Amino acid sequence: MIRGLLRGNVRLNLDPHGSLRRFFGHNQIMKRSLSFITIMLVLLAMLAPATAAAFERCLSQLRQQASDRGVSRAAFDRHTRGLAPDMDVVGFLDAQPEFRTPIWDYMAGLVDEERVADGRARFAQWGPTLAAIERQFGVDPAVVVAVWGVETDYGRIFGRRPLVTSLATLSCFGRRQTFFRGELFAALKILEDGHVAPERLVGSWAGAFGHTQFMPSTFRRLAVDFDGDGRRDLMDSIPDALASTANYLQRAGWRTGEPWGVEVVLPAGFDARQASRRNKVAVSEWTRRGVRRADGRVLSGGGRQAGLILPAGREGPAFLVFRNFDAIHSYNPAESYALAIAHLADRIRGGGPFVTPWPTDDPGLSRAERREVQRRLIERGFAVGEIDGILGANTRKAIREWQQSQGLKTDGRAGQALLRRLRGGG
Repeated sequence: MIRGLLRGNVRLNLDPHGSLRRFFGHNQIMKRSLSFITIMLVLLAMLAPATAAAFERCLSQLRQQASDRGVSRAAFDRHTRGLAPDMDVVGFLDAQPEFRTPIWDYMAGLVDEERVADGRARFAQWGPTLAAIERQFGVDPAVVVAVWGVETDYGRIFGRRPLVTSLATLSCFGRRQTFFRGELFAALKILEDGHVAPERLVGSWAGAFGHTQFMPSTFRRLAVDFDGDGRRDLMDSIPDALASTANYLQRAGWRTGEPWGVEVVLPAGFDARQASRRNKVAVSEWTRRGVRRADGRVLSGGGRQAGLILPAGREGPAFLVFRNFDAIHSYNPAESYALAIAHLADRIRGGGPFVTPWPTDDPGLSRAERREVQRRLIERGFAVGEIDGILGANTRKAIREWQQSQGLKTDGRAGQALLRRLRGGG
């Protein structure tokens, strides 16, 4: 909560009588003598009642808006009665890893040998269902499985936050309140229509839920009942979740039988300013400019429109991307995310790693390597929490503390260099 306040994400009059201003303005001696921690505790104590009151006022306003959007007042009252805000979610608004993590770290954690092997196993396990989904929607089933793998590790990690709590909080505090109000009303309709039990409607801080992490409004538009039980259930029905994902991609413009893209190499002196996913030209034009497939094969599809992306700049892997890449991109509008889905799908189908290495001397870690980092930090007495391969706040804090103890740059990053040092007994 404090982080969100300092960032200016919480736009509320939490001190209508000026008491907070007077406390710090007229008590200069106390202000100088209190420790930072004490100030924070006082601040929390003073803000908590105001926050709760503001939340109650906001919910009262939302009740009528929800009714206008088709949510019965009885359903609204039932699912918001006694609700308390979860202010942690406000601080997550500006911390999306797709935009903050180096691409080689991001890809190393999402497309590792573990996830590839699991994807191939799930592809085989659900083969008949995936074949039926492909017949109906025309979407590459490997891409559908890859979305499943990246979003929830094939159903292992759904997220644990109650959606109504998260969405109600984000509807009242922080930026993008209009967007989150729409998602809140959609979530309440899902509950009112009986598609998901209230205790099962949990997910990410932003409100995505289910095996393939649909937002509530997306669920209402595009989720399908593929198993025929009369409910669209993305939490407990894998056929519904996979078919809904295929339906989403089809509606996003998926073109049956076409690839998402291809890795390429650029000619010497190539002007990187030509790179853009949106500015597509014919493959034949890219060929004329000297672009070649990275695997040495002929660059086919002369008339097909393609954009060029350079996720790590001119010296890293380069890709010509087609319309199907855009369809994946619409699922989560970050090129790194779409590339992870596309590459994982290729790996599930038997493809290999990228030909061109990432331009770094300290590549990222797989999840198995991240778990090793966590284990070795714990062995050295640093608090990590659960050994889960997720580089969360606790792990990064432990890394920084270890780095400081070794006289290293304290950036909290976990790469191959860090793992080598930990293995070496540092």
